[in-house]
Amino acid sequence: MVRVKHYFTDLFTKIKNKWISFKNFFKVSNINTKASMCVMGLGQLMYHQIGKGILYLAIEILFILFFTLFGFSWLVGLFTLGTVEADPWIGVEGDNSVIFMLLGIFSLFILFLFLFLYISNIKDANHTGKDIIYGKTPKKFKEELLDLLDKKFYKSVLFIPIIGTLIFSILPIVFMILIAFTNYGDKVLPPVLVDWVGFDNFVKIFSIGDIGPTFFKILGWNLLWAFSTTLINYILGLLLALLLNSKLVKGKAFWRFFPVLAYAIPGFIMLSGFKFLFSLGGPINQILQKNGMEAIGFLSKDGTWSARIIGLFVNAWLTIPNVMLLATGILSNISNDLYEAARIDGASKPKQFRDITLPFVVFATTPTLITSFIGNFNNFGVFYFLRSNVMSDGYFSASDTDLLINWLYRLSIDNNYYSIGAAISLIIFIITSSISLIIYIKSPAYKKEDTFR
Repeated sequence: MVRVKHYFTDLFTKIKNKWISFKNFFKVSNINTKASMCVMGLGQLMYHQIGKGILYLAIEILFILFFTLFGFSWLVGLFTLGTVEADPWIGVEGDNSVIFMLLGIFSLFILFLFLFLYISNIKDANHTGKDIIYGKTPKKFKEELLDLLDKKFYKSVLFIPIIGTLIFSILPIVFMILIAFTNYGDKVLPPVLVDWVGFDNFVKIFSIGDIGPTFFKILGWNLLWAFSTTLINYILGLLLALLLNSKLVKGKAFWRFFPVLAYAIPGFIMLSGFKFLFSLGGPINQILQKNGMEAIGFLSKDGTWSARIIGLFVNAWLTIPNVMLLATGILSNISNDLYEAARIDGASKPKQFRDITLPFVVFATTPTLITSFIGNFNNFGVFYFLRSNVMSDGYFSASDTDLLINWLYRLSIDNNYYSIGAAISLIIFIITSSISLIIYIKSPAYKKEDTFR
C-alpha cells in the first residue's frame, strides 16, 4: 500500500514538474516560437522558412478538415460503439460497432501523430531561434530535404516500416485489447450493437462458472508444458551439440545434416505423420494387435497423459535440431585457451563443462531460450493437429491437452466467444511477458554481461 501511495505521489510530482517546465519554456521562448504554438508553421514563416512553414500549416489544415468531417464522429463512435441498431425488416441500416471501434482507434492514431508533429513544430521553431542567436544561418527547406537522404537517411528509411507497423501490428493489437472489454461475441454480433462491459469478461474467466475451472486447468497444464518442453529441448539439443563437438565422433557433417531433416520438413507434415502413427488404426496399434494385444487410444478422449507425452516427444523432434545447431555454433566460438588453462589447473571434464561451457552457452542463448519458452507457451500446432477433434469432460469447449492458445481458438473461431478470447489473449501476454522479463533479469545475460564479452 505504501509503494502504491509513493507511486502516485511520484507521478503527481512528475506531472507538476512537467507543467512548471512548460511554463518556464513559454516565458523564455521568443515570439516566433509562441506563434508556432498558436498556428503550426507560423514561426517558421516568420523566420522566412517558407517551404517548411507551408508544410506544417498544411498538416494542421488537413488535420482540422479530417477531424471536422470524419475524425470527431469516429472518435465519438469509439466510446458509444453505435447508437442505431440495424433492422433489415424496416430498412434501417444501423451502426456497425466493430467498424466504429476500428475507425475510432484510427482517429486516435491520427490525433497522436498530429500531437507529435505539433510538438516537433514548436521544437523546430525554438531550435531555429537559438541558431540565429548564436549566429548560425538556419537551413533552407531544400537543404533539410537533402539531409533526409544523407545525414538523416535512417529517418527516411524507417518511416515506411514504422507506419506499416502502426497500421498492421499496433492497430490490431489495440483492437484486440479493446475487444476484451466488450460483450462482442456469442449472440452479440453485428448488426446487434456491441457494448462496453469493463472487466466482466475477466470476471467470467476467473469465476466459478463453466469458464473459470477450465481456465485454471488449462493454465496449469500450459505452464507445465512450456517449462518442461523448453527444458527438455534445450538440454537434449545441448547434449547433441556437445556430442558432435567431441573429437571422438566421426562423420560430423553427416550427423549435423541428419537431424536438420526433421527441422527442414514442414511442421504440419510431421505432425500429421505422428498423428497417423499413434492413431487407433496406425502402424503402432497394428503391431500391437498382431502380437495379440489390444489397440491403445494414445490420442483418444481417455488418453490424456499419453497424448501429452506424445506432444512433448513430437515437439522435441521438431525443435531439438534448431537448438543443436545454435549450441554447436556457440561451442565453436569458445576459446580453447580456457580449456587448456583449466586442464593445467587439474579441472575435470565435468568441472570444465560446469564452469566454462555451460556459462557461455547459457549467456549466449538466454534470449533464444526466452523466445523458445514464449513459442512453446503459445504452441498452437502440436495439439491442434494431434487432438483437434477431442473434447474432454469437465472442460468448457476444450480438451485436456489444449493450451490456452488452442482454447482461445476454439472459443473465438468455433464458438464466436470473441470477447472472452480477446481477454484470454491479453492474459497470455501478461503471463508470458512477466515470466520472460523475470527470467531475463535473473539470468547471466543481464547480470554478467561484461563477464562474457
